[in-house]
Amino acid sequence: MLHHLPKVELHLHLDCSLSYEVVKMLDPSVSEEEFDIAFKAPFDCSSLLDYIKRAARPIELMQTQEQLRLVTLDLFKQLKADHVVYAEIRFAPLQHLQKGLTPEEVVAAVNDATAEGMETFGIEAGIILCTLRHFTEAQSLLTAKLAAQFSNTHVVGFDIAADECLPIENHVSSFQYAHQHGIPCTAHAGEARGAESVWESLDMLHPKRIGHGVRSAEDPKLLSHLKQNDIHLEVCVSSNIKTAVFSNVKDHTAPAIYQSGVSMSINTDGRTITDVTLSDEYKLMENTFGWGMEELKRCNLEAIRHSFASAEVKNKIAAIIEAGYPTK
Repeated sequence: MLHHLPKVELHLHLDCSLSYEVVKMLDPSVSEEEFDIAFKAPFDCSSLLDYIKRAARPIELMQTQEQLRLVTLDLFKQLKADHVVYAEIRFAPLQHLQKGLTPEEVVAAVNDATAEGMETFGIEAGIILCTLRHFTEAQSLLTAKLAAQFSNTHVVGFDIAADECLPIENHVSSFQYAHQHGIPCTAHAGEARGAESVWESLDMLHPKRIGHGVRSAEDPKLLSHLKQNDIHLEVCVSSNIKTAVFSNVKDHTAPAIYQSGVSMSINTDGRTITDVTLSDEYKLMENTFGWGMEELKRCNLEAIRHSFASAEVKNKIAAIIEAGYPTK
């Protein structure tokens, strides 16, 4: 039943979602055993940094226009199988320049492949361009300018990702640029660090959404602020277990966030690196916390409401969600 529900996914990293099928196509030498070790995070990751290391090999295989096309279409195939009806796919363009592509060519390749994937699989989608915490101010600003340059395409937003323990001062100007050019923003925070990192991101970067944000539950004032200001949290439960944010899924703050009234959604983070689908995540919430159709429907409606999609797409997807979830 959960598998066939229509789903919305807002927090999904392209470079963390390569299937073995596409990896084998791009590099026939990779065995399934090597794939499991190099592309998937183990259950005993020591930290977020340990988890992020698994993105290195996929990124090596995403350095040409055709490679980027194949990886993007592969993800659309996975989304279709999981009954995802709207997805926002994020990646950092500046990580894909190793074989001579320009940043503009990288974004264009993923944008064109997204258009192809939407047409082929019947899924609505948007692209979020990421800067990374360790980037320079110039690199960050370049990424924001790419988001503005491609704003009339499938590129819908701007994000900051990577090592949350690094400072964000280098990225204030890029977020200011994005805001000035009408680019919606989200920001990774409240994962490796506590509630203070969410406050910091809100105060300095002013995003409409927070990627993860699960440690917001450590600060009741922050939860109240998020609710009052309608800031959406992109929650990724299994990912948070693998990155050792929580030692056990039963300790996860998702139910507390939901009960507080803060807007939230359920996401995979990366389908391969976390080794999970949204259907798996929904089953986990059902088995661990007793979630049912009411909670899942609300999270999906909140996800599309806080998506960076057009009003037309939001209305279309909301209608699909309303029709797709059984009523009492």
